[in-house]
Amino acid sequence: MIVEFIFRWAHVLFGIVWIGMLYYFNFVQGEYFKEAEADAKSDAMKKLAPRALWWFRWGAMFTFLTGLVLIYMVGAHSNILSMPVIWVGALAGILMFLNVWVIIWPAQQVVLGMKEGDGPASAAKAGLASRTNTLLSGPMLMGMLGSKHLVLGDISSTGFYACVALILLLEANALFGKTGPMTSVKGVIHCSIGLTVVMAAMLALL
Repeated sequence: MIVEFIFRWAHVLFGIVWIGMLYYFNFVQGEYFKEAEADAKSDAMKKLAPRALWWFRWGAMFTFLTGLVLIYMVGAHSNILSMPVIWVGALAGILMFLNVWVIIWPAQQVVLGMKEGDGPASAAKAGLASRTNTLLSGPMLMGMLGSKHLVLGDISSTGFYACVALILLLEANALFGKTGPMTSVKGVIHCSIGLTVVMAAMLALL
């Protein structure tokens, strides 16, 4: 029990770092860059953004790794449908982790001039993936907390698979679509809350 608690504590701690930095990028830094003077923005991109991205990507990495350990320790790996709420959060978290390391970080390296590439296209690509991660953060947190603290009654496989399909569709949009209503800060916050409510209802009612 003490080992599981230590990993759970670490999982939450690393998650705070990761999602805190995600919200900082989406709610604070991005909005600041829209209004900043050129010199101030250039200085922030050179000195501030790389440091923030370091904490962001490694927070994601260790949230992911401790989450894998916890999935094994609680036995969720042996029967997915026995703990569907955990797996809804885990799927969202795994895709968010992959978005960080496969899409956002490589694209941001181009944006910050750390490697060559199409800057505007990379910025748009990173922005869409980052907005998608913000969108999925609500359901991910529901999954983290829900296994022990959310009572939904008997959850059918239909509700679980419907949630999985919805998450995969949203990830497909992150790869090939547009930000749509997630373009504004207010929009992505409302979308994340709404998505969490919809997925909870799908788990409880389908």
